[in-house]
Amino acid sequence: MSHVFPRHCHTSLATAVAGDGCYLIDKDGKRYFDGSGGAAVSCLGHSNANVIAAIKQQVETLAYAHTGFFQSEPAEALANLLIENAPGDLDRVYFVSGGSEAVESAIKLARQYFVEKGEPQRRHLIARRQSYHGNTLGALSAGGNALRRKKFAPLLVEMSHIAPCYEYAERHETESVADYGLRVANELESEIQRLGADSVMAFIAEPVVGATLGAVPAVPGYFKRIREICDQYGILLILDEVMCGMGRTGHLFAHEAEGINTDIVCIAKGLGAGYQPIGAMLCTSHIYNTIRDGSGFFQHGHTYIGHPVATAAGLAVVREILDNDLVEQVRSRGEFLDKALKAALADHPHIGDIRGRGLFRGLQIVKDKATKASFAPDMGIAAKLKKAALSEGLICYPGSGTIDGENGEHILLAPPFIASEAELTEMVEMLRRAIYQVLPV
Repeated sequence: MSHVFPRHCHTSLATAVAGDGCYLIDKDGKRYFDGSGGAAVSCLGHSNANVIAAIKQQVETLAYAHTGFFQSEPAEALANLLIENAPGDLDRVYFVSGGSEAVESAIKLARQYFVEKGEPQRRHLIARRQSYHGNTLGALSAGGNALRRKKFAPLLVEMSHIAPCYEYAERHETESVADYGLRVANELESEIQRLGADSVMAFIAEPVVGATLGAVPAVPGYFKRIREICDQYGILLILDEVMCGMGRTGHLFAHEAEGINTDIVCIAKGLGAGYQPIGAMLCTSHIYNTIRDGSGFFQHGHTYIGHPVATAAGLAVVREILDNDLVEQVRSRGEFLDKALKAALADHPHIGDIRGRGLFRGLQIVKDKATKASFAPDMGIAAKLKKAALSEGLICYPGSGTIDGENGEHILLAPPFIASEAELTEMVEMLRRAIYQVLPV
């Protein structure tokens, strides 16, 4: 009898005992292609010798030193490497243990930045509907995932949510792509004016929306307009790249594809590639200097920030990505995967959209392709697809509530950067079989 508190009390799961490249192996010897990297985590696969060696060496040298007393060499080295490769004016790195902590840190830093600037009236955070920023209460408040928020609504901090940039579902038929992007971006300005221009501290968004929408990039020009609005009203732009960053979408930092710079960016998942729990918040020199020249103390912190073993793992992971030119490989493999998915599934009557960027791809499941209508939520299509894919030996990430938190389903794919074209072809075939099993035609 297990004494583990699982994610779901009524689900029986296989026991993973080993990892081999792009595959996980259960105790019965069955191999599963990790087509979603868990939750877009395992970007280097499951048996990278260099990362494993770095972790072993660090544990043997120094396992832990509290950052209230000591700096550590791996944390300094990883911060230097990230900033050397970061766009814009990003200059400081605050290490945490995961994505939710990174978002919490970003929200608190934005608030303290304005307090230290002498603008304590700036307190509002604007986010987007159908976003996901984490499961801690501050991050959950920022997120627009209605299903995840529902049970905890009385505990959440009041935050504003404007429309996502979700062209497939929300662009009017008579509207050009450019006009649509401007319309939804301009909702930010309207919300700033509604709240009071001098009361808003930041806007947070995912450059490519992950778990809640299923690999949805913004339309061209959307984020440039968002950046203009933030600059016009003096508010901070926080980009959540926990799922889409660290090379996943074909750029080390996902917002590079948008041609903009950000004030704060949150990363995790691919930063540790699953070898250690680690996340980070990066901010500009201007924000850091405001704190440094003010109180000198960011009133925040966790026990494991800057953990030596975690940062040693992150350092090895980022070096592997850069030294092996895996970001470029993600671009080329991403194009290959996009073509393979469309060749295999674009004609299926219940696949409404195939989208994404790099090795971050989503498939929208619909009841009716012409109307884009969704299946009834009680049919449990996402759960059935997950089960069917596992039976085929594929780990993918089906999600529900895609349209509004209750209706709509999608499948999210985020295979390892090291996956070969042959392995991606195999993944698409397993997915095709699973979809036709659940949704026969």
